[in-house]
Amino acid sequence: MPISSYVLIAFNEPWRADRLCQLVQELRPGMRAVQVNDGLGALKACKRHVPTLLIADGELNGLDGPGLLRQLRRHGPTQRLACIIISERTSAEHIRTVLPLAPTAYLAKPVDLDNLRQRLDNLLPRSAAQQKMHPAITSGGLPEFLERMRKSARGAPMMQAVHEVLERCLKATEQSLGDLEAVFRRDPQITARLISQANSAAQHQGAPCQTLSQALARLGIRRSLNLALETALQRNARLRDERLAAQSQALCEQAQRVADLAFWLARQLKLDAELCYTAGLLQNIGELALLRSLQDWLDSGQVLQEEEIQQALRERAAGFGSALRAQWRLPLGLRQVIASYYSLGAGVFSREALVLNLAGLLLALPAGESPLSLADERVVRLLRVDVSLLQRVPLG
Repeated sequence: MPISSYVLIAFNEPWRADRLCQLVQELRPGMRAVQVNDGLGALKACKRHVPTLLIADGELNGLDGPGLLRQLRRHGPTQRLACIIISERTSAEHIRTVLPLAPTAYLAKPVDLDNLRQRLDNLLPRSAAQQKMHPAITSGGLPEFLERMRKSARGAPMMQAVHEVLERCLKATEQSLGDLEAVFRRDPQITARLISQANSAAQHQGAPCQTLSQALARLGIRRSLNLALETALQRNARLRDERLAAQSQALCEQAQRVADLAFWLARQLKLDAELCYTAGLLQNIGELALLRSLQDWLDSGQVLQEEEIQQALRERAAGFGSALRAQWRLPLGLRQVIASYYSLGAGVFSREALVLNLAGLLLALPAGESPLSLADERVVRLLRVDVSLLQRVPLG
């Protein structure tokens, strides 16, 4: 692509513009994405140097999206500029006033995920390097590639079922925090992302958020939906390789079993059930993030054998998980509870951490073996679990 090519992103909200820049760069590595936060700034930028594509907020300050496009159509060099407008105003009457300005696309907020990605992929020029899948990404072989990805992993893919529910949720006229929690609480990536954002410097308000419900309350409905939308927009939010997708589905189901069991145990012991649920849901996010990186490997034109997938999961998943939890700055208390699923080690533990460890032991029992076989385990003694509770554990 020409060195002068760039995409101009004009949005009121800088965080939204940041995410659109990321999307452009994921689709076209090396393409410059420039952002401005008002309509007049966008007009000046376009007149100074015409972009390859303009993505404009329909409700820009100073000069809104349609007003900006109207000015651009009066200026010779920008008369044919490709422009996508993303707007809250979607009435037939309003759209009729915009159509004479010939926008390349006029999309409703919140934007349809697949639609936006497909349109950008069709509009943005491809470099020769990208057409060959940029072989530099895979230099050094799979182990070296995964080590590089571990340091900058984007996290887990989103569950297909959550993609579908999210799209329906976005089209609903009204939402409540309870509605969002019901949709999001089954997806490890969205849960971790919202907790991370709720604890960011911009959002920090007192005690850290350790659960999805706390994060939703702090972020609010609109912000939470937008973050979920951005998560779904990211590269490889859905795994295309059937083997990786099947493995991801199995891992998500396993995470759900851990979360449900940890929640049940915590309720019985009168502990923080939401914290235990969240930790259970996130305990294998390293494996999920690793699968997403393996999809990147395949997308670069490489081959991946089943044995290599399983070896990577055995040897590298823990490293991916640790890196992600640190990268997202998840609260230390939550990270300690997550880690206890695998091992208690030495030191002082919260009772919630003991619950996660017990959940791991229960789910690792061989088929047909009774939970009563764990009665003498250290964690059972520390929690002072009654034998009658072990008899009632819902392993089915």
